[in-house]
Amino acid sequence: MRAGTGQGPEIWLRGPVTAPEADRPGPSPARATARRFSWVDLHGGAGVSTLTAVYGGHDCGRSWPAPDAPRSVLLVARTHAAGLDAVLPAVELFRRGEAPHGLDLDAVVLVADAPGRLPRPLAHRVRLIEPLIDVYRVPWVPDWRLGDLGGRPPRETEPLARLTGAPR
Repeated sequence: MRAGTGQGPEIWLRGPVTAPEADRPGPSPARATARRFSWVDLHGGAGVSTLTAVYGGHDCGRSWPAPDAPRSVLLVARTHAAGLDAVLPAVELFRRGEAPHGLDLDAVVLVADAPGRLPRPLAHRVRLIEPLIDVYRVPWVPDWRLGDLGGRPPRETEPLARLTGAPR
C-alpha cells in the first residue's frame, strides 16, 4: 500500500494489465539436456549397477571411465566403515590432480548399507566428507534388494534425480 493515500496496492490504482499480443512464432527456446555421468564404485558392492539402472548414466564398476564414457564422475560407496573409509582417498586423488586427465568429480553418492539411522561413528565419518564435496544419500530400499528396480526412486533422492536427470 502507498503510505498516506488510504488506497489499496498500486495494481488497484493502475487497473488490470492486458495480456501482451502473441509474438510471431519463432524458434523454440533451447532446452537443457541431462548431464551424463559415469558411476565409479569405490569398493565391491557399492551399488553402481543398481544406481545406473535407476538413474541412468554409465556403469564403470571399479574402473575409471574409458575415454568414450562420460567424463563427469559420481563416486559411490556404502555407508559401512569400509565404504566410508574409501571415500576420502578417492576425493584426494581429484584434489591433488592425480585422477585420470579430463575427469570431473561431481559428487559422492552414499548408499545405505542397512535400514535405519547410521551409528554415531559412521555419521561422524559422513560429516567429515560433506564439507569437501557434494554428498547425495540413497536410503535403504527393500525392493532394490529383491531386484525390483522399477517404480520411482525414493523421495529422499530427489536431489540426486535432479542431478542425473532421472525421471522423478
